[in-house]
Amino acid sequence: MANTPQAKKRIKRNTNRAEINGARMSRIRSFLKKVETAIAGGDKTAAADALKAAQPELMRGVARGVLHKNTASRKMSRLSKRVGAL
Repeated sequence: MANTPQAKKRIKRNTNRAEINGARMSRIRSFLKKVETAIAGGDKTAAADALKAAQPELMRGVARGVLHKNTASRKMSRLSKRVGAL
């Protein structure tokens, strides 16, 4: 258990940040899932629109520090490749 006031503050802050970051990641996953379902359905226009909506969410996750830049780029690349193949 934390002994110093600073350590207690960090514990409180870390739990708050974990909650916020978890919500962000959940939101990003939801956007990615919309792209996946559109691809699975074979609807190219819906998949392209969903991909266009997911791209800023991924980049926002990078800017906020919940995703690594290369991870977001890799996900975008793979999804756009699959949408293009429809």
